[in-house]
Amino acid sequence: MTNKPYVIDEMISAKQIAARIEALATEIHDFYADTDKLVVVGLLRGSFVFIADLVRELDLPVEVDFLEASSYGNSTESSREVRILKDLRGEIEGRDVLVVEDIVDTGFTLKHVLHMLNGRAPRRLEVCALLDKPARREVPIKAKWTGFEIPDEFVVGYGIDYAQRNRNLPFIGNVRFTE
Repeated sequence: MTNKPYVIDEMISAKQIAARIEALATEIHDFYADTDKLVVVGLLRGSFVFIADLVRELDLPVEVDFLEASSYGNSTESSREVRILKDLRGEIEGRDVLVVEDIVDTGFTLKHVLHMLNGRAPRRLEVCALLDKPARREVPIKAKWTGFEIPDEFVVGYGIDYAQRNRNLPFIGNVRFTE
């Protein structure tokens, strides 16, 4: 837990998020229209709110599974060491898979996860990220679908945390330290 005081300034409203999710769901539906079942893989913990709202908007047969990967701990900086804390329960070989990520930052976590999942021979493997922070990218990776591109600021809300706080905010806000 942090003892550094901070304030949160709203960056993306709950209404903006809802509207963008609706548009993303339409694009994803069109891409996967021929699937018999889409395996939606949420990267925990930050994506749990986004994945819940996204799958409710998808007019497709959907199976949901989760992976938990970490490269941050309680820090605001990536350690660049990706650890898989929880693996998928189901098989994805020959299946259509959509990885749902909260934020693509340095790209290390997503690159690691995609490499691991590609080794399991899915039919198609794509990524939908709520947020993209290209100024921080250290590996060449990009989500097929992105909700919002944001500047290099530390953000919280809508499932995204700082030291396990602020996940319950209905909006995305940037953290501003007051000391």
